[in-house]
Amino acid sequence: MRRATLLLPALLLAAACASGTDSGSGNAPDVLRVLAGSEIKDLEPLLKRAEAEAGVRVKLTYTGTLDGAEQVASGRADDRLDATWFSSNRYLSLIDGAQAKLSTQTKIMVSPVVLGLKPAKASELGWDAKPVSWTDIARAARQGRFSFGMTNPASSNSGFSALVGVAAALSDADGALSAEQVTAVTPRLKEFFSAQRLTAGSSGWLAAAYARDPRVDGMVNYESVLLGAREPLTLIYPGDGVVSADYPLTLLASAPEDKKALYGKLTAWLRTPAVQKEIMTGTHRRPIVNGVPLDPRFGSAQLIELPFPNRRSTADELIATYLNQVRVPAEARFVLDTSGSMKGDRIAALRQALVALTGADTSASGTFSRFRNREAVTMIPFNGVTGQAVPFTVPERDPAPVLADIKQFAEGLNAAGGTAIYDSLKAAYDRPVTAGHYTSIVLMTDGENTDGAGYAAFEAHYRSLPEEQRRAPTFVVLFGESDVEEMRQVAELTGGAVFDARKTSLTSAFKEIRGYQ
Repeated sequence: MRRATLLLPALLLAAACASGTDSGSGNAPDVLRVLAGSEIKDLEPLLKRAEAEAGVRVKLTYTGTLDGAEQVASGRADDRLDATWFSSNRYLSLIDGAQAKLSTQTKIMVSPVVLGLKPAKASELGWDAKPVSWTDIARAARQGRFSFGMTNPASSNSGFSALVGVAAALSDADGALSAEQVTAVTPRLKEFFSAQRLTAGSSGWLAAAYARDPRVDGMVNYESVLLGAREPLTLIYPGDGVVSADYPLTLLASAPEDKKALYGKLTAWLRTPAVQKEIMTGTHRRPIVNGVPLDPRFGSAQLIELPFPNRRSTADELIATYLNQVRVPAEARFVLDTSGSMKGDRIAALRQALVALTGADTSASGTFSRFRNREAVTMIPFNGVTGQAVPFTVPERDPAPVLADIKQFAEGLNAAGGTAIYDSLKAAYDRPVTAGHYTSIVLMTDGENTDGAGYAAFEAHYRSLPEEQRRAPTFVVLFGESDVEEMRQVAELTGGAVFDARKTSLTSAFKEIRGYQ
């Protein structure tokens, strides 16, 4: 699969990373603790003013949509958090017992998920001058007339909303999608997603990736992200409907009375006309309250909301179908530190993180982060020298035997010797790219390079590679005493990102990376 060069100098995102909106104690009387999706991050400057104007300090803790939904439904968010703020509560509402964990829900803003194309491509297709349906878009995708990027629906609400919208439109469903309709529409989904050239774990990451790759014609993303793109895009609003994010700030039922009062103050402030207008002009999202004139850049297209699955089993089936049958398959290469400093708890943590990806983690986020059907997986252990690469191919049907083989490999890892980071990373890049796959590399190390070539030699080698091999990003996992600056250089050079597992766990970091593979 053609791969864009991604650049995000530091995506430091193990699942519970607090934002800078809280300037004091995490649970002071005037602090509202909010579990949020990364899409809310662009509101941080505005939220800093809430303390002075509404008497509320906001502490945001970021997580993925599915992981956040599980935290709430399982009760793990009780007592630690007071509210949630995801782009949508739709998936959360499908989980058994979740509704009992939620109290008041207040919608703050709106952004539909639509297609944005380079103006020249939209003109070439004639989509800048006439109504377009998802069926028209799917037909052009099948014919190879354009390419696009979209986030992973198992990791990001924009991708999930896009998948639901496309499936609902192409299935001609009169109501909520059923499992039978998911099965029936799968061939058409394959045609649609044959044009996908970029994937990502978040909407912001996708926008950055798209901006760096001139070969990709557009994105399926939030309207707000498309309007904020570096280069202008022509937005296509399919006439058969969209799925919109309405960003409900939601009070948890477990929140104490004083936090409920803070919640009321914050939501009232966010829905004032002045703040709503500021949200619209500053983040390109539509206001939710009446009386705030809509900016002309949103256009005049009428938004028709497509039906959303009303059963969790159907939503899960749709995501699994996308991952295992519809999307272009992944090729994931894991470069794994097994040096002497990994002895004890660290090598045990690495074994556990890899085993979790074979299906041992049965949570929703764990299930969707496992190695997928049709995926090529290569394990490259290293210490003072590069170990033998061990390849696996997960079959389209009956993946269990190969997943068991990967589990056995992981459980057999042992720690000894030095640390040849760059020789081993070079070996990963020197492997031929598998045609028709989306290739990425994961580098996990707990220390500094002690053997073999250094960073400068690796950089020179990387730059000498054919473009096709250089397209694979390296996702670096910080662990133990990793050289943070050098690891960030690796991520920047290869268009990857840095994931920090020093304060969380390798399992969490590996699961999050899977959203980008």
